[in-house]
Amino acid sequence: MSTSQIAFLKGHGTENDFVIVPDPDNAVDLPASVVARLCDRRAGIGGDGLLHVVRSAAHPDARSMAGQAEWFMDYRNADGSVAEMCGNGVRVFARYLRRAGLAAEGDLAVATRGGVKRVRLAGDGAVTVSMGRARLPGSGVRVTVGDRGWDARNVNMGNPHAVAFVEDLAHAGDLLSAPSFTPAFVYPDGVNVEFVVDRGPGHLAMRVHERGSGETRSCGTGACAVAVAAARRDGVDPAVTGTPAMYTVDLPGGTLVVTEFPDGSVDMTGPAVIVAEGVVDVDLLETVIG
Repeated sequence: MSTSQIAFLKGHGTENDFVIVPDPDNAVDLPASVVARLCDRRAGIGGDGLLHVVRSAAHPDARSMAGQAEWFMDYRNADGSVAEMCGNGVRVFARYLRRAGLAAEGDLAVATRGGVKRVRLAGDGAVTVSMGRARLPGSGVRVTVGDRGWDARNVNMGNPHAVAFVEDLAHAGDLLSAPSFTPAFVYPDGVNVEFVVDRGPGHLAMRVHERGSGETRSCGTGACAVAVAAARRDGVDPAVTGTPAMYTVDLPGGTLVVTEFPDGSVDMTGPAVIVAEGVVDVDLLETVIG
């Protein structure tokens, strides 16, 4: 394989899809421009983001976590920008490690820029990720699409979210452009915006605009943020009641189940699938796209 060729796989979690680049020794150069080309849906492989698979000890952003997790998910948005975390991405990342013989069924630790995440690979294909604790900054936020606006809940799941409960998911518009939000200082690095409706008790549906990627078919951290925001809206706090709060969250690409526990930790369970693998010539991408 020439130096311009990169081995890759393609996978998705509830249709939130990713280009996967195995690179244990952190030897593959992946500047933002190359990531954006790989994620381009017409002239590249196509994906909502890229999962760079690196040993924690080999990456400067993860060396401090190497004692806790052998593998680091160096996650990039579709525009090439670096992101802290991606819940669906962690499930697909773990599924890749299992497929490659680098992890067994059962428990697994994955290092991310949002901290070390605990993953459980079940025999039936479901993957559960311990997403950590939600932080609920008190800053008030308002989200706007066109001439409609909503007060939103500020939730941080290792990355920032603004959760707006709406009457109709169509009110979110086409989500090609990022929804506006105020005040701007609340999210200095941008935000993922979720629009949510109720389907029944403990049952929600959502759409999401992910910063750097646009509307995606699913967002794992977003589903967690939505479940926590819904619990608080419903007057439920597991830390107070001592009882876990569980929500089923329907997304355009499938369904996730989110559970918040009395200790504040949040689990997310859903599928993860590897659908293809191959080799891509980056020089050819540059020739075609550039």
